[in-house]
Amino acid sequence: MEKIRINKFISHNTNYSRREADELIKSGKVSVNGRVVSDFVEVSYDDKIKINGRLVKKKTDFSVIVYNKQKGELVTKRDDRGRKTIFDTLPKGFSKFISIGRLDFASEGLLLLTDAPAIAEALMRSDIERMYYLKVKGEVSDDVITAMREGFFAKDATKGAHEKTQIKSMEFKPFLAYSVLGSSGGYTKLKVIINEGQNRELRRFFGCFDLEVVELKRVSFGRVDLGMLKPGKWRYLTNSEYDDLRDFLKQNGVRY
Repeated sequence: MEKIRINKFISHNTNYSRREADELIKSGKVSVNGRVVSDFVEVSYDDKIKINGRLVKKKTDFSVIVYNKQKGELVTKRDDRGRKTIFDTLPKGFSKFISIGRLDFASEGLLLLTDAPAIAEALMRSDIERMYYLKVKGEVSDDVITAMREGFFAKDATKGAHEKTQIKSMEFKPFLAYSVLGSSGGYTKLKVIINEGQNRELRRFFGCFDLEVVELKRVSFGRVDLGMLKPGKWRYLTNSEYDDLRDFLKQNGVRY
């Protein structure tokens, strides 16, 4: 049975923040199945969690939004350097939502956010298709085409990564689909579909061939499409998109 850290369980199912949940646990105000806990145990959704003797009711509904991330926004709650984050643009009511994966500072496009941590985790770990449009500096050679088709392992995949990255090597799986859309002025445009989202995966992939990614836009995640949503705007999933997501959760045994 899937387990979740107790502070995360409390923050998801109550109005307490994760930090407030930590304080409640430390002060002995939280019990699990009748036993007071003082450390960050993992609990399942069948456990009875009480705060000050009152049972925490588990949320059975959830929300997911589609956000069209703009270039120059960070996908984080706050930035120590004062840079703009997606939560500076989104309404305050979404401040506790969790992003399903990330897009880096210079990337744009479709980003899903949810108020259900278990759903965010399941979608991030999934092999659901993600479609991107890219523009790279340089020509796409036969070696690049072969790598997109067959995948490869790079011992040094740091070109295109964040300068402070701890991830040096990377296994690149074959792309599900790709097409070279055209070249002009020393740049090449591509459309690619992959089904994983490793750390700066596409920037690292093309970096292995000395191709700098100058534009990167995600336009779909599974059946959820960016469509005509303008940069900096958001929308809820449609009813059919929610139905697809519930089917996915059921098939994968995800409790939320």
